[in-house]
Amino acid sequence: MPQPDSPAGTVTRETREVEALIIGSGLSGIGAAVRLREAGVHDLVVVEKADDLGGTWRDNTYPGCACDVPSALYSYSFAPNPEWTRAFAGQPEIRAYLRATADTYGITPLIRYGTEVTRAQWDPHLARWQVETSRDRYSARFLISAAGPWHEPLLPDIPGLADFPGEVFHSSRWRHDHDLTGAHVAVIGSGASAVQFVPAIQPRVARLHLFQRTAQWVLPKPDHPVPRAERWLMRHVPAAQRALRGAEYAALETLGLGFRHPALLRAVQRIGTLHLRAGVKDPVLRRALTPDYTLGCKRLLLSNSYYPALTRPNVTVHATAVRAVRGSRVIGADGSGADVDTIILGTGFHILDMPIARRVFDADGACLDDHWKGSPDAYLGTVVSGFPNAFVLLGPHLGTGHSSAYTVLEAQLDYMARAVRHFRSAGWTSMDVRPEVQAAFDAEVQQALPSTVYNAGGCSSYYLDGNGRNSFSWPWSTGRMRRRLAQFDAEAYTWSRRSHPSRTAECGGSVRIV
Repeated sequence: MPQPDSPAGTVTRETREVEALIIGSGLSGIGAAVRLREAGVHDLVVVEKADDLGGTWRDNTYPGCACDVPSALYSYSFAPNPEWTRAFAGQPEIRAYLRATADTYGITPLIRYGTEVTRAQWDPHLARWQVETSRDRYSARFLISAAGPWHEPLLPDIPGLADFPGEVFHSSRWRHDHDLTGAHVAVIGSGASAVQFVPAIQPRVARLHLFQRTAQWVLPKPDHPVPRAERWLMRHVPAAQRALRGAEYAALETLGLGFRHPALLRAVQRIGTLHLRAGVKDPVLRRALTPDYTLGCKRLLLSNSYYPALTRPNVTVHATAVRAVRGSRVIGADGSGADVDTIILGTGFHILDMPIARRVFDADGACLDDHWKGSPDAYLGTVVSGFPNAFVLLGPHLGTGHSSAYTVLEAQLDYMARAVRHFRSAGWTSMDVRPEVQAAFDAEVQQALPSTVYNAGGCSSYYLDGNGRNSFSWPWSTGRMRRRLAQFDAEAYTWSRRSHPSRTAECGGSVRIV
């Protein structure tokens, strides 16, 4: 009902105070909720704009969707899953794992579905985040952005695409109600999603035209069903699962050494070349599928079925970008074309220009996107100067081309938990990383990046932002990342706490806890 002092026809919503508000219920949001409760924060809420949890594993349901990181490593270390049925889990299993973890740790009741954050702004007087959503209003001590970089689909600006008379959809918004049997399909993009769904749909369609702007390095995928005996062992001997996780982590870190020293990747690149040669006999097609940059410069792809699918009689590879769509015809930049009734966009996501950055504001009303000016930046990839009491998960500078997102995430969650524990024990009301500290960290990262394959590999990738700067990658080992984020240095922050009756409010920072 309208309040007595409200204008006619309006409804005044009460503001709910919480200690922490988490945006998103994917793997980052669920993990953050678990770790915050362990840190003593029980008054928290997870707001989710969709009607279910899972993040990217809820959104991506395209045929063949699966992980390209080994299953034992693609999970929380505090919630190992002995029931993986494949060495590389598929989307349904991963989503089921996230649901089960949220249930087991009591996170599911904390999630508010159908609740989209429309604006979050820091109030310096209350030392709280004032958060407007599509349903409720909140006042939160801590704000955790767990929206993730693989969430919002990137839709290409192609002339004529909006007027295409057939079906158009992005791979992360798959139209399961659209039957592809006998369809004439154009796939735009040849990245991680296309490598998975192209082999899955190729046998069903009449014609498939793949428009490939850039050839990708594709390695064999060592996937296989996990035998029941192995799953029994993982259930009853937890040390065996820890050993497998450790072995897989070590193997990926060994690969990561090459990402930091590209000359070491020649042997791996040779495997990719042999894989292409074995799967594609036609020299013309093989030449079109051969990358002209160093392996690892773009995201590394794994597939045993992609190359064979491209050799089938009903598939044509157009080694060109798309210039325009005219009626039912897709036209490549090289003049080639294809008449189709369906266009599937495998064009990736807003990785570095995350939409959430336009909805989070500092005390003066400038949004995160305004601060970043096209080049995202965060101290330790986790906190941003001018945005007190806020944490960004899977943020800038922490991306790797070889390891698990869970490895990165848990390093951040450790840091966040230490920060919150210190905040509460010290009686702080706000903490804001010093701008010079953030700038020094950014300079350190940028100084280390030029020798890595991310910058020196000779390609253009989503690691580079709109200004041509690598705002995505971590240039060192994940071991160094974990050690770096395992320390909370209060001197890196300006902070305040409530004044005692005979004292004024204090600020500064001098305590370091490990």
